Amino acid sequence: MRRVVITGLGMVSPVGNDVETSWRNALAGKSGIRRISLFNPDRLPTQIAGEVKDFVLPPALVHKEITRASRFIQFGAYACAEALADAGIGKTGGDRTRYGCSIGVGVGAIQDTDGYGDELRKGGVKKVSPFFIPYTIPNMAAGVASVYFDLKGPNVCTATACTSGTHGVGEGWLYIRNHMADIMVCGGSEAPLCELSVAGFANMKALSRQNDAPETASRPFDRNRDGFVLGEGAGILVLEELEHAKKRGARIYAEVVGYGMSADAYHLTTPAPEGDGAQRCMRNAMSAAGISPEQVTYINAHGTSTYYNDLYETKALQHVFGSHANKLLISSTKGVTGHCLGAAGGIEAVFLAKSLAEQIAPPTANLTEPDPECPLNYVPLNAVETQIQYGISNSYAFGGTNGSLVFKQWTGA
Repeated sequence: MRRVVITGLGMVSPVGNDVETSWRNALAGKSGIRRISLFNPDRLPTQIAGEVKDFVLPPALVHKEITRASRFIQFGAYACAEALADAGIGKTGGDRTRYGCSIGVGVGAIQDTDGYGDELRKGGVKKVSPFFIPYTIPNMAAGVASVYFDLKGPNVCTATACTSGTHGVGEGWLYIRNHMADIMVCGGSEAPLCELSVAGFANMKALSRQNDAPETASRPFDRNRDGFVLGEGAGILVLEELEHAKKRGARIYAEVVGYGMSADAYHLTTPAPEGDGAQRCMRNAMSAAGISPEQVTYINAHGTSTYYNDLYETKALQHVFGSHANKLLISSTKGVTGHCLGAAGGIEAVFLAKSLAEQIAPPTANLTEPDPECPLNYVPLNAVETQIQYGISNSYAFGGTNGSLVFKQWTGA
């Protein structure tokens, strides 16, 4: 099988409009959650979110296919541009039929769908833009990226709710491993913030209602957590076949060595007891990587800040890693970003790549009173420098769909 490495990273997130700013804020535990400003949230029970702030397309991306596109498409293009530039890959050169794109999206342009529905009801058929369909279907994050960056290889969208970004990266890994591409631009993008989506999640009792303290509302594994906080953004990685990367002298952040999937087959929204599906997912990923649980040092947890996710993810980790679970460093960066749904796995895969490249585990922000039912080392409040050879990123989603990625420290071998 061909080896796959990470040669470029791109991000726009609630804690920064590039990788380095987002990463430094994640390491510092600096939250990007504030009162919602994209619309008036006054009549909603939850009035806070992780918004991308001061977002402006750079001049190179200002053209009609992107400027008139939905927000999630713009985020995806923005992060793709950063990742490709970071990898030293231009818009031309190389065999573009071997360059592909795999970007996961969860709810897509839900705000535009809501808005055009209002236009139709108020003003009739002619009020619905002919661009409504092309710029709201989820695969257009990958589609627009393919058009703009001339990516003529595999072009797919994984629409698997909160696991979309992780599956996007995993599918890219599979395509390169199986000779379908040499480079895959992959990850996740999402812009779910509108009154309709917040109302829907709030009425499920899924969202935090700590409106008076937004910066500390997302508190994974804390006994005082009361739900997750919606976020938005995009996280994109350039995956590349190892020899292809070496030939062009690319910098390598880490190696992607494993990918696992599973289904809970239990409930639409509640994870399976004891984290059954999560257990199988992590085991599948480590099996694909050919490693034992004892070789893993750090895990970027799904860690949503909901009662059942955090509880059952903890139990899954205890079952899979046994006594080694107590030696793991585990953190949820959702403490600073909130839960970016389809983008979460992409953002967290970027953070995992940075963890391995810099040998540091970011903290779980706002973890001031650990839940006694979640007794593992969730790296509360402060980052930890450590030796990390193998790290895992986990994502779990409504519908019981799960994904895990295994990255290995790059040592040049």
